[in-house]
Amino acid sequence: MFYKDERLALFIDGANLFAAGKQLGFDIDYKLLRQEFMRRGKLLRAFYYTALLESEEYSPIRPLVDWLQYNGYTMITKPAKEYTDSTGRRKIKGNMDIELAVNAMELAHRLDHAVLFSGDGDFRPLVEALQRQGVRVSVVSTIRSQPPMIADDLRRQADSFIELDELRDVIGRPPREQRPERDNGAEG
Repeated sequence: MFYKDERLALFIDGANLFAAGKQLGFDIDYKLLRQEFMRRGKLLRAFYYTALLESEEYSPIRPLVDWLQYNGYTMITKPAKEYTDSTGRRKIKGNMDIELAVNAMELAHRLDHAVLFSGDGDFRPLVEALQRQGVRVSVVSTIRSQPPMIADDLRRQADSFIELDELRDVIGRPPREQRPERDNGAEG
């Protein structure tokens, strides 16, 4: 439930939202996402959180980060850390939970409604703290994936749960069509 005159902010856990969309089989169109929530209320800020691998020449997420920065999103990034686990596999760690929580708490006194795009149960205490300050909190994630992408305790704590799959028609990027092979004019 959204009210037209309420002040709202989006807090997007980039890795979590990407994984949820991938599990559901669609890509997010961030222009449409921002427009949808501008329609639902007075959008003060749309934060997007992601860790970036700085050791690589090209990062596949870099074009998205640049586009978001130029199109109304407040980007919060930090360098991801690479390490090798006990089995010798290369792993990447880039948790943005603290940055998201700090921004949400700093903005709480200016908000009526916070929209958290994450299913991470670590955010349950943040949701509770925002609610104590009078902020309504909606959580966007999915229960339609196997396993569900939202922690049960986070879903229970939120004022409302928005199923990401139900936003597919509103914020989903249309699938890319396969280009038909061109007829080069040769007759057989």
